[in-house]
Amino acid sequence: MKKILILLSITIVFGEKFNSELMNLGKRDNHYRVWIYFHDKIGSEMSPISQRAKDRRAKSDVQSNHLWYDLEVSQIYINDILELGITIENESRWLNAVSVVCKMSDIEKIAKLKSVKKIEPVIGYKKSKIEYAEDFLSNSRDFDYGNALAQIEQINVHELHNAGYTGEGVIILVMDTGFNLTHNALANINVIAQWDVINNDSETANETSAEDSISQDYHGTAVLSTIAAYAPGELIGVAFDAEFLLAKTEDVTQEVQQEEDNYIAGLEWGEANGADVVSTSLGYLDWYTYEDMDGNTAVTTIGIDIAVGLGMVCVTAAGNEGNDQNWYYIIAPADADSVIAVGAVGENGVIASFSSHGPTFDGRIKPEVCARGSYTWCINPNSTTTYSQLSGTSLACPLVGGAVALIIQAQPGWSAMQVREAILMTASQSSDPDNTYGYGIMDAASAVEYEQTTAIDDSKGIPNTFHITKTYPNPFNPFLTIDVSGLVGSYLTVDIFSLYGQSIANIYEGTLFQSSQRLTWVPENNPSGIYLLRSVLNDHVKFQKITFLK
Repeated sequence: MKKILILLSITIVFGEKFNSELMNLGKRDNHYRVWIYFHDKIGSEMSPISQRAKDRRAKSDVQSNHLWYDLEVSQIYINDILELGITIENESRWLNAVSVVCKMSDIEKIAKLKSVKKIEPVIGYKKSKIEYAEDFLSNSRDFDYGNALAQIEQINVHELHNAGYTGEGVIILVMDTGFNLTHNALANINVIAQWDVINNDSETANETSAEDSISQDYHGTAVLSTIAAYAPGELIGVAFDAEFLLAKTEDVTQEVQQEEDNYIAGLEWGEANGADVVSTSLGYLDWYTYEDMDGNTAVTTIGIDIAVGLGMVCVTAAGNEGNDQNWYYIIAPADADSVIAVGAVGENGVIASFSSHGPTFDGRIKPEVCARGSYTWCINPNSTTTYSQLSGTSLACPLVGGAVALIIQAQPGWSAMQVREAILMTASQSSDPDNTYGYGIMDAASAVEYEQTTAIDDSKGIPNTFHITKTYPNPFNPFLTIDVSGLVGSYLTVDIFSLYGQSIANIYEGTLFQSSQRLTWVPENNPSGIYLLRSVLNDHVKFQKITFLK
């Protein structure tokens, strides 16, 4: 990978739009699947965004008036590609890019277009694999949860159910391999829309009887059931009264199981249709090294950060690489700094051996929290009446995703990052997080009761290491407010950098004369995008991602 990184740096230095060796990462037989990124959005139309999405964004101080991310890719630039005889597979307004399958000679032609900023390979994704256990028939219990009782109680969801929070009025986006809704436990699921991104239709169940695709919707169906199932005495999911958006983004019949552009397309579709939370048991590692798990590299990681910036809580599987001596760490997009990456524990609360570990390459704790991912109860996707136990962070992720919906129902005014903060700060080892359990096993009931930090009580004294940097709104336009708090007399510097480390602006440098200092940054001729804010108080350094939207 070091060689690849060197080649990439050469590409940037000499102003080339693509590197032929890097294109091999997107090779499909004799063709290449690539992203084509554009410089701007000249003549672009606004994409239709639901009022529900606009209301959700407003909780994160994002105004939807002529938002850059809502502008479609320029039809002028799309026509330039079509005139070359190339078919467009997917469009991304967030990335300002389209994906195509073409020959190397086509890539060379595309690179000559003035509108094209860069060309990068589209790399394959795969689901966070699950391990299959023997199918079990359900056992009736005195409790309505049936087989799900232990996994529900482990994260204290039952307390929220008893308080009347079952996900009603909250929209959950689930992206996976597909969904078979014929099981009795899914008879009452409230699906408001479905999209098969692969075939561009509304059928997310299997669409062919071919032998190699018979299991297409197995994984997604099992994952969905841990959230949405409702079969009292047999199996009850975490947020069975929620509304669902279902997106089939992964094709299990291909050697490359899924394309990353399908993931982004599904994410944009769900956000525009008002999803409050997304749960994805999908992951990416095949063409990356650990050095790329830095929160800035993988396309899906960038997409997750944008989605959270627009107010959607994003939950993803940490990965099942804990036993893999060649990897061991979390996978993308679990490396995103705004995501809730979920590790797997057993019924006894002990970490599953397969659960991926942190930290990220840049040193952040991962996963964020854990839930039952070892022998988790779900429906049997090959049946309409029976139930199964499956293992993987794929099963832990939707338990947390469903619990997020209950928190949003209970605290409808919280922003996406406030929901995330509440979950991390109330988990079982929030006071002593590590890179195996993260902040610990989730406690949904305690998260609802979490008191968001609103002020600093100077009367209690401030230790020498105290250092808080708060930025808002994020994303922002036209200016960013920065609140820095620390010990009076400390030396403070605040700077803005690009994601590539280029210095953009110095906001402040000098002595902190009061415990709280408010600063502002107004970008001057800077493009929309993600930047890094670095604050240094004495020798204590903090980095935060900020997003500027024009």
